Amino acid sequence: QVQLVESGGGRVQPGGSLRLSCAASGSFSSIHSMAWYRQAPGKQRELVAMASSGGVTNYAASAKGRFTISRDNAKNTVYLQMSSLEPEDTAVYYCKAEVLTPKYLEVWGQGTLVTVSS
Repeated sequence: QVQLVESGGGRVQPGGSLRLSCAASGSFSSIHSMAWYRQAPGKQRELVAMASSGGVTNYAASAKGRFTISRDNAKNTVYLQMSSLEPEDTAVYYCKAEVLTPKYLEVWGQGTLVTVSS
């Protein structure tokens, strides 16, 4: 069984920063892509940023220039450094990983709440 555990959410003022972490644990052969999604109240879940095992990254337009995704493959962990946060960034942030066990699995974390408010 593979688990993802997120941490780092919380409340921050507009313009502030937060760093989210997501660690994978369990039995797996390898992790391919790791990504962050978010779901705001009343909205669909959307991709924020993705990082491949080779280091290729992709960002949603809303995240470019403000958010940075990074991976520590030795720790099976992905991070999301968020800066210049805006109230529109308020959402539950979810981590997703594509893992081989050796079966291909998509695994989701439980989510961590980020609230941007003064």
